Amino acid sequence: MSGTLYLIPVPLGSDSLASVIPADVLATAQRLTHFIVEAPKTARAFLKEFGTPHELRSLWMEELNEHTKEDALSALLKPLLDGHDVGLMSEAGCPGVADPGANLIRLAHRKGIKVAPLVGPSSILLALMGAGANGQKFRFNGYIPAQDPARLEAIRALENDSFRNKQAELFIETPYRNGALFDALLLGLKGSTQLTVACDLTTTNEFIVSKTAADWKSGPKPDLHKRPTVFVIYAA
Repeated sequence: MSGTLYLIPVPLGSDSLASVIPADVLATAQRLTHFIVEAPKTARAFLKEFGTPHELRSLWMEELNEHTKEDALSALLKPLLDGHDVGLMSEAGCPGVADPGANLIRLAHRKGIKVAPLVGPSSILLALMGAGANGQKFRFNGYIPAQDPARLEAIRALENDSFRNKQAELFIETPYRNGALFDALLLGLKGSTQLTVACDLTTTNEFIVSKTAADWKSGPKPDLHKRPTVFVIYAA
């Protein structure tokens, strides 16, 4: 009988473990000895914070990131097929959501391996919750193009879709490109469009503010050079 692939969420910041990871999720992570992770160094730090009773060096840990080839995924599932339970961990938040773990999860289903998603923080849903947008109809777009004119074209297309379909459009960006994307949003959006900026969610530095694009233009620019940021646009 194969093991279970547990999808283990991790905090979005280093100061929020107790408030965002339920006790039963911690208990599962503490029990496991096999892990597939996006970055081993980060994963070991989180497992230590989780209170694993195992010697960190003794854990079976394999890396899965955006550079992992499709033909390498089967080997990662071997411990599961041998009967071991395995934890899948991302760099932050929920594995499998805007995360390379999705490919492994899909293959696990094909091989009849049980997949068990565990409760934890998702910056995407938290940003949607705090935006005041239509929570009944929304679309997550991942990363939009990093350079203009493709970036401006994408922003205007998302805005048009949001107005036409009455839905919220969500996307994310990395810290070093946040400022440029924010400037492009103010350039490309209509003044009446609502723009929510959310970063460091669930941490002591949490920032989530929703204003029209016109109000953002006339006010102070947020400091976004911290962590990945979620942006939400929708019709006010």
